[in-house]
Amino acid sequence: MAGIVVSGSCSSSLLFRNREAGANGASLAHYTGLRAVDTMQLPSSGITRLSCSAPKRRTIRAMASPAVSAPKREEDPKKRIVISGMGLVSVFGNDIDHFYNKLLAGESGITQIDRFDATNYSVRFAGQIRDFSSKGYIDGKNDRRLDDCWRYCLVAGRRALDDANLGSQVLDKMDKTRIGVLVGTGMGGLTAFSNGVEALIQKGYKKITPFFIPYSITNMGSALLAIDTGLMGPNYSISTACATANYCFYAAANHIRRGEADIMVVGGTEAAIMPTGIGGFIACRALSQRNDEPKRASRPWDKERDGFVMGEGCGILVMESLEHAMKRGANIIAEYLGGAVTCDAHHMTDPRSDGLGVSSCILKSLEDAGVNYVNAHATSTLAGDLAEVNAIKKVFKNTSEIKMNGTKSMIGHGLGAAGGLEAIATIKAITTGWVHPTINQDNLEPDVTIDTVPNVKKQHEVNVGKHFNPQSLIHLALVDTTRWSFLLLSNHERNFPSHRIPLIIVRNAFSWEKLSEILQALHLIL
Repeated sequence: MAGIVVSGSCSSSLLFRNREAGANGASLAHYTGLRAVDTMQLPSSGITRLSCSAPKRRTIRAMASPAVSAPKREEDPKKRIVISGMGLVSVFGNDIDHFYNKLLAGESGITQIDRFDATNYSVRFAGQIRDFSSKGYIDGKNDRRLDDCWRYCLVAGRRALDDANLGSQVLDKMDKTRIGVLVGTGMGGLTAFSNGVEALIQKGYKKITPFFIPYSITNMGSALLAIDTGLMGPNYSISTACATANYCFYAAANHIRRGEADIMVVGGTEAAIMPTGIGGFIACRALSQRNDEPKRASRPWDKERDGFVMGEGCGILVMESLEHAMKRGANIIAEYLGGAVTCDAHHMTDPRSDGLGVSSCILKSLEDAGVNYVNAHATSTLAGDLAEVNAIKKVFKNTSEIKMNGTKSMIGHGLGAAGGLEAIATIKAITTGWVHPTINQDNLEPDVTIDTVPNVKKQHEVNVGKHFNPQSLIHLALVDTTRWSFLLLSNHERNFPSHRIPLIIVRNAFSWEKLSEILQALHLIL
């Protein structure tokens, strides 16, 4: 199975380009297990060559993974993984149905920032959560100490467990060493970190709170949720920017499939709407500056888009082996089928603009699966939105039946929490049959020829692939831009028919040419 690839490293099944020169001309190459060579002759099969146009750069050689037979459906109930619970904290509150109803109504959660004085900031709005209450989930003393990032995690995690009928009385009767927690974050406890640095500078090191380090580090969400619930299985965090939550889903599934856990509580959390977070992204020139009309600022694929809008929150799924879920009589919401992860190895923030070519086998597989809905990353950035569309159009020859929407048009970009929140939104699309709109679609880019569900929700008619039974429900995909994770889930029927159609969640774009190799290396179900 292909390994997780972050920060420019890669698995043996991939080749990435040596990128890129710094201001001093030094090469910033990042690769693992690949030998740089000055010249080489590459056979046409089994090896891919990518060259760099800049002078005095060397190409990198990597063997593609050996050809394997077509992926087969997992039949072992111990290795089949289902979603049995969901929980969130969002700009629309903590109730999942209310959250999705707001999305279906096309309501924007973007407002002026009032958490701190942003008067002198060039960006003064965000998807800020208001009136958040942790009552019943966190005691008063800890609630006052904790960074919002961890408060969101504890509430969403507990709500997901309750949704899965895994309350404290039920958990106390279970083997807690078989239940793990994997909640990632892109920024961690940013407020705790900023406050600690401020105390150091203004008052000296003796005034730094002892909670400075613990509440800043990124694994604290998983740790605190485990301490709160007594869950003693695998416990850590992953931090891969926008792809964080999907990397967590992917890793958690592997823990279950390897027999290391029966249940994993998984997702992403983020709370970066504070001076350092907003100021940092302003410095990156990544944010929209539409201060006069914040609710219209996040506008994916629209010609007038000028950057993304900060969001926050937490989205958690309870992932469980089919065998364990059926044994305890769990309410099964969806099934996870597989996943893949990789990296562009191109730029810190910008996606590859070329998209490259997708192999005929993966194109055929996706077409046969009948994909007809894409919940896109769609951050409302100039480069990212179009690069994403170009990649999707390379995969699907005919996009006439595809619906593609952007959740961030209403809730903003949740960074490490984005994958968790949007996975929940996508699963709700499966279970309700309604696809939420992409709002602020006034002047669509001409290259965007896919139906973006502009401004009004749509009841989506399922386009069933030719190899699947017409009773199968919707097949979906979510896509992001620079580091990728690729997840497959499906709608669920109690008897788990062999004709089920998968849901695809893709986070963060890499070279599409590599996707078939990743999917072959993984035992996915298409």
